[in-house]
Amino acid sequence: MSPKTTPESFCGSLFAAALALTATLHAHSGPPFPIVSSQIAGRYDIAIWTDPDATDNAVAAGQFWVVLKPREAAAIPAGTRVTVAIRALDRPAQELTAVAAPVDGLVTRQFAALRMDHEGRFAVRVTVDGPLGPALVTSEVDATYDQRPAPALFVVYLAPFVVLGLVWVKLLRRRRALARGDIPRPAR
Repeated sequence: MSPKTTPESFCGSLFAAALALTATLHAHSGPPFPIVSSQIAGRYDIAIWTDPDATDNAVAAGQFWVVLKPREAAAIPAGTRVTVAIRALDRPAQELTAVAAPVDGLVTRQFAALRMDHEGRFAVRVTVDGPLGPALVTSEVDATYDQRPAPALFVVYLAPFVVLGLVWVKLLRRRRALARGDIPRPAR
């Protein structure tokens, strides 16, 4: 804290920073997890990671990362294409597909997002097609709505601590003023 910064303005700045953080916290809805750790299919060793968030607002929140490792080859060729498809298992629904895009330009890590419009079990099908030949991996995943509190609630949860901090700072300032003799001591 600089000499011109008061404790109140410092706490206010801290509170404003916490408010600003809620906007960036909203972008992440949970950690991905593997639904296929390592499965040999064709000339590939395939892993599938997912963050299966269901949404009601047409957002493609069902995220899938496909990690490819070559078997019997030095590297995955650049022309390798990955397609991710999902289909609801708990009700009649059409299969949704998306062509995965390389992450950071790496063919070995590819990403696709699909809309999971309800909570429930989904079949997941990943197909790989490229110079090393075709491959197919299937799995299942449970889609759920994000159970985290809304980012705006972060402010509500933080508010009591900010208030306590401001009261504590006020008491410290009063104690220092009493010690310096700026404020007369109360009679006992």
